[in-house]
Parts: sequence; structure tokens; C-alpha cells
Amino acid sequence: MRLILLGPPGAGKGTQAQRLVAKYGIVQLSTGDMLRAAVNAGTPIGREVADIMARGALCPDEIVVGIVEGRIQEPDARKGFILDGFPRTVPQAVALDRMLQRHGVSLDAVLELRVDEAALMRRIETRIAEMKARGEAVRDDDNAEALRRRLIAFREQTAPLIAYYQLQGVLRTVDGMAPIPDVTEAIDKVLSSGPKPAKSSKASTPSRAVPAPSAKPAAKGRRPANARPAAKAKPARKPKSKIGKKSARGAATRRKPAPARKTAAAKRKVKAGGRRR
Repeated sequence: MRLILLGPPGAGKGTQAQRLVAKYGIVQLSTGDMLRAAVNAGTPIGREVADIMARGALCPDEIVVGIVEGRIQEPDARKGFILDGFPRTVPQAVALDRMLQRHGVSLDAVLELRVDEAALMRRIETRIAEMKARGEAVRDDDNAEALRRRLIAFREQTAPLIAYYQLQGVLRTVDGMAPIPDVTEAIDKVLSSGPKPAKSSKASTPSRAVPAPSAKPAAKGRRPANARPAAKAKPARKPKSKIGKKSARGAATRRKPAPARKTAAAKRKVKAGGRRR
């Protein structure tokens, strides 16, 4: 099983990671622990990130990605692992996905421990005070001011991972402010529920209602039983042309035969009749 624990500093990721390690027999890979080990060992990477960690800032992506890739190839991580504190940014998540693909594996779930920041600040301040009262050593970056800067960095850079993994369908969210046993139980429940389908732009679009069969248009060449026969279209009348009438009249006038000419005999009869009078 390959998991990611996602949440702001002080959300209880380390506590829940130990319980998951005991239950599933996998290893916890904390980038913070690996980086601190490098700092304590005085390695080149450790010297490079020592000042960055003391300020509560995030380490460069290439450094963290390189440390994680080397760690997951070790024999104890082949059965499965929990990534705590990595990835912190979307580019790191993209690099992690590509890296896992090269090794032929994928994530089973991303567990988000959702907490209230104001209550978280009070929790951290109480924890630091208790550690000092017991005489325990407190890390340089484990103080209220460093925590505030880390919370701001989480909101700006790490919070977008929630949407990134939600779109992939691997995000599981639990209430990180609940008592530790309740958080553990909630995590067991979401892990046993199985994977969720990845979200897509099509899935977010509301489905359109399917029209009833009677509302569908009739197929070509067929007529629905309840449809009325279409009325026959009357042939359009040709517009009467005034010019045509005039031309017809003119033609009729031109066609009238000319009056017959009087013959010479008829003329003589007329003259004769006049003389008799």
C-alpha cells in the first residue's frame, strides 16, 4: 500500500503514520526526518538545507524529489510506504507521479487531515510548553513563529494539492481535530471503502433529460400513428402582370382587320343616288 498523508504542520500526520505502519507493515517516509538526518550528518544536501529549515521555509523541489526517489527504491519500501510531508507543491506531485510511473507503481490513497488553524496554533504552543516542562529538547523550527510561517506556506503552496488529488479520485478527507483513536478509525474506514472514480469535466456537467419516445422526430419515410396528415400545398398563383395586360390589349388592337376599301362600283352607286335627289 502506497499512501500520502496531507495536512498542515501539527495536524497529527506523524502519529497516524506510526499506526498505519504497525497495521499494514509498511514504512514511513518523512521528508522532514530525511532532511534533518542529512543536516545532522553534515552531508552536502544537509548543509544546503540547514538554513532553509531553520527559517521554516520549504526546500527546493529538486532536492526533496531526489531524496524521496532514492529512498523508495530501498528494499524495506518495496512492500509499501507512507509519504509524510511530501509532496508539498503541485509540481512535486507531478514529479512524484512520473517517478512512480517509472517504477511501475501508483498511489492507493491520499489522506487529508483537515484541521482548524487557530486551534492548531494553540495545540502546538501547548505541546512545546509541555516538552520544555519535561526537559525535552525542542527543535529550532518547532516554535509558534515558525509554525505561522509554515501555515502560510501550506495555504499558498500545499493546499492546491487537495484539488489535484481530488481530480485523480484518490483523496480521502478525515477530521484531524478529533481524538486520535477517532481519527485512526476514520482513516481505516476510508481505506477499506475502496478507490473513488476520478472526477472529470464531463462528470461535473449536469445530465440532460432524455426526451420521451413520442417526442422524438419520426424517421424519414414514416409517420407517427398520432400525427395528422399534412395538408396538400396549393400551387402558388402567378402574379398578374399589368405589363402583360397592356401588351395583350395592344396585340388585340393590332390584330383588328383594317376596314375594307370601297370599290369603284360602290362609289358610282353613291353618286347616282345623290343625283336622283
